[in-house]
Amino acid sequence: MHPALASVSDSALESGLRGSRQMSMPAGTTVFGPGDICDGLPLLLKGEVRVQMACASGNEIVLYRIKSGDICALSLSCLISNTRHRAEAVVDEDTEVLVLPLANVELLMDEAPDFRRMVLQSYGQRLQSLMMVIEEVAFQRVDQRLAERLIERQRGGLVSATHHDLAVELGTAREVVSRLLKAFEHKGLVKLARGQVELADQPGLARVARPDLNGE
Repeated sequence: MHPALASVSDSALESGLRGSRQMSMPAGTTVFGPGDICDGLPLLLKGEVRVQMACASGNEIVLYRIKSGDICALSLSCLISNTRHRAEAVVDEDTEVLVLPLANVELLMDEAPDFRRMVLQSYGQRLQSLMMVIEEVAFQRVDQRLAERLIERQRGGLVSATHHDLAVELGTAREVVSRLLKAFEHKGLVKLARGQVELADQPGLARVARPDLNGE
């Protein structure tokens, strides 16, 4: 059960789920792409999906990630405004999703206050995160953003990602990321291997990410 539906009354839940569909999608599946019609609100039950957008230069940038228990804010926006998708969603981890048609979403928004509250909170939080992405791209150097992203994505001091993956995360070219990673390695901040980055000096990376806190 998705958290947004956990407190919905039995009668409202029965009506809200009528006509919905549950799908399983393996990693690598494209959920939707630019120009696709939005025919429902996806509620993620399991897995992880990244939502990304192509820049005019041909580079891609990750706008946000949807994880288990999340709601896709862009799908909600397209659904209620009757517009087509402008971004792409790709499954990163095997995913199960429940898709609610517009009529069901409207019914649940009217009859289930907890559902309405969670949907609006999720939408507001996603808007804030998108504003942070804009701020990073507009005002932060790429080396700062790369260092910060490595720290965010590390698990046990390792980041499992190719240079292309990281470039998409940052909305820049793979060559730029490769050059910066080589520079980080030369400074002893990271150790590079195929499809993997080891954080050799996480405090040093933190200083690169936030030079304003270090007097640099």
